[in-house]
Amino acid sequence: MQFTGKAIVVTGAASGIGRATAEAFAKAGGHVILADLSVEQGERAAQELRAAGLKADFVQLDVASDESIAAFAKKAFALGEVHVLANVAGYGKGQPFIENTTDFWDKVVDVNLMGVVHGIAAFLPHMLAQGEGHIVNTASLAGLQANIGFSPYVASKYGVVGISEGLAVELKDRGVGVSVICPGFVRTRIPTSARNRPGRYGAATKPSPGSRGAAILAHVAERNEAGIDPDFVAGRAMEAMRDDELYVFTNPDMRDEVYERLDAIRAALDRAD
Repeated sequence: MQFTGKAIVVTGAASGIGRATAEAFAKAGGHVILADLSVEQGERAAQELRAAGLKADFVQLDVASDESIAAFAKKAFALGEVHVLANVAGYGKGQPFIENTTDFWDKVVDVNLMGVVHGIAAFLPHMLAQGEGHIVNTASLAGLQANIGFSPYVASKYGVVGISEGLAVELKDRGVGVSVICPGFVRTRIPTSARNRPGRYGAATKPSPGSRGAAILAHVAERNEAGIDPDFVAGRAMEAMRDDELYVFTNPDMRDEVYERLDAIRAALDRAD
């Protein structure tokens, strides 16, 4: 797929992987529509791209709301045919399972999983009608192997991988490609994603100093800080689209963590004979 002159929708585009993805598509000639819950950061990101001579617009979006994304889609279609949907918006926080309240599960699943569902539902019919398009869903290596203290996040990302796999089969030979990105640790602001927590989910809480939750959060923040650059993830996403790859990986140093799970599954299946 060539991106020159084509409309590209990127959610979670104000920072991190979303911001890098929007810039990569804009530099490839696309007209990028940046979507994010943060108006200030989103507007600034779009302005920076326009200042560099690139085509970019910002529209506020709450991916957890199907009403919000339906309204957003109308604005996106007004700018022309949408050829790429990059579902990047994400929310994550590590804490022991027993500390995960119902409203926390709701928030994580609504953004990470239902945000992807809402995006696909809004844009897939349009892509099928025009006979061309590509959907890029951002999951995580946490969508292929579990991490202690991340049950809601892991569950949501497993869901994104499953949706992508099923959609790829369903859309085969229909002109719409599907890719799912499974990065490991990336230098993003995901450890502080509670800053964008809508009030309907209740007030955000911080783990108590010295608690297991605090240790998990500190570990993730440290690993993220030493992680790969978001620009690399964005570049891999574009390569995957051009090559029509389903699975997109960015952290080969973490493959053993996935292999361990796959080996355990294979051994369990063999015992079923």
